[in-house]
Amino acid sequence: MRKLLFYVKKAWWAVLLAPLLMVLEVMMDLQLPTLMSEIVDQGIANGDLKFIADKGVQMLLCALVGIIGGAGCSVVAAVASMTLGTNLREALFRKVQTFSFTELDRLQPSSIITRMTNDVTQVQNLLTQALRMMVRAPMTCLGGIFYAWRLNPKLSVIFVIALPLMLASALIIMKKVVPLFLKAQKKIDRLNAITRENLLGMRVVKAFSAQQTEIDRFSKTNNELTDCNIAAQKRMILMFPITTLITNLGVLAVLWFGGRMSILSNGELMEAGQIMAFVQYMTQIMMSFMMFVMMSSQFSRAQVSANRICEVLDTEPSIVSPQNPATITDFSVYFENVSFTYSDGSEPVLTNLNFSIPYGQKVGIIGATGSGKSSLISLIPRLYDTSAGAVKIGGHDVRELALSDLRAHIGVVLQENILFEGTIGDNLRFGDRNADESRLKEAAEIAQASSFIEAFEGQYDYGLEQRGRNLSGGQRQRMTIARALVRNPEILILDDATSAVDLSTEANILEGLDKRSGTTLLIAQRISTVLNCDQILVLDEGKLVANGTHNELLETCEIYRSIAVSQLGEEVLNRG
Repeated sequence: MRKLLFYVKKAWWAVLLAPLLMVLEVMMDLQLPTLMSEIVDQGIANGDLKFIADKGVQMLLCALVGIIGGAGCSVVAAVASMTLGTNLREALFRKVQTFSFTELDRLQPSSIITRMTNDVTQVQNLLTQALRMMVRAPMTCLGGIFYAWRLNPKLSVIFVIALPLMLASALIIMKKVVPLFLKAQKKIDRLNAITRENLLGMRVVKAFSAQQTEIDRFSKTNNELTDCNIAAQKRMILMFPITTLITNLGVLAVLWFGGRMSILSNGELMEAGQIMAFVQYMTQIMMSFMMFVMMSSQFSRAQVSANRICEVLDTEPSIVSPQNPATITDFSVYFENVSFTYSDGSEPVLTNLNFSIPYGQKVGIIGATGSGKSSLISLIPRLYDTSAGAVKIGGHDVRELALSDLRAHIGVVLQENILFEGTIGDNLRFGDRNADESRLKEAAEIAQASSFIEAFEGQYDYGLEQRGRNLSGGQRQRMTIARALVRNPEILILDDATSAVDLSTEANILEGLDKRSGTTLLIAQRISTVLNCDQILVLDEGKLVANGTHNELLETCEIYRSIAVSQLGEEVLNRG
């Protein structure tokens, strides 16, 4: 928790000023019972109206100063809290940008969203309460005990019994509640995951009339979260009757023993005003102690959230640039004994791959679903790192290259066609922020996207909705190809990037790609996509079973031949 206070440094003045203002309020509040006692025991008892008026004015001034201190503390604490929240969210967002796919797979996007929103809010609330109640509660408690002891040391023994009882009760309850808070935050993660998944897949849900299934799934998790929170509150709610009971018993003890002192007059006379003041101090002490206990509950919940936030902030990205990076002079690609698994202990996705891609070649990668094609191309720009072996570019292991330098020379079109809210031009400039409109048009021409872009009102200034919802699947694919081409990369990777376009459009895209210089890697399901490649890699269950040209593979690779026959017919063998 203390680590997170670093993120409120811009408002350090607020962190210092808020407790001082709260001290002012507490000091004023502690004066009021004593002043009232003096009014009763001296002013009213003696009929001294001037004394009563003077003390009344003092009480009024104390109340006014206390209001100023309390209100000022609330405002300043809010400034500190908002500053903390702003800085934490930005720090989390910046940290997430450094993560490789490995960290994102482990932490999960829905959980990261919860940590950046709900968990940060919990920590913000704690800071607000800490600067107010966590200063007020102990000061009121200690100050009340001091003033009560000054009124009557013997009667103050009541606190020696009452306070430990309340503390013991609080510790027992909190021990039961804290695990439930952690469980609740995980339930929120799950709820966010379901919501996010449902909203992104709403078209599928409606197409299959699966609304009720999704509602049931959401309701189940939502009810689990509710049950978890109710279970926590059932335990927390015990604090109120326990505290109230102990407080009332304490007040009763004050009235009983204080009354006896007043009646017996055995040298320890306690006047009515003092008894009233002692009761008020007793109430203040017990209420502040209950406030402190409730704040401990808030602290426990915020501690869970803080730990989850720190888990993100403390996560070191597994893929980082080397301190002394090598310089890329050649863009030939080499896979040397490469194996890859997504996590420790899991089955290998790729096993002992060995092949080379000379610069300028067009290479096809084909294989059954799950054969490791997407995993293979993810290793080149270091979206993941190899588990064994090395991926090299120009003789340098990609781990020896600066990430920014490596990725600046690679254009990637992944299977999922992600576009961002903004204009078409903004999305295409993800490839190169400094690209002018002529570059955008050239890339769009090659990707066969210029025809539909120029049909839009505003053309390259046409606004896209979130994830490009106002484009068709084929249009999104062509947009992502154009985005990669804007970078004019030495290595272009297309992961099944033409699956949503018709054969004629695909042929035009491939013809345009043939005219560009540099290396092109094509992952495809269709033989027609890789037919004219300089070499074709055939994967099966994570292993490279063959590589060569189309005609060579027809002769030497049964897997490739069966795919070709199933798609192109028996006559392909005769042409081969």
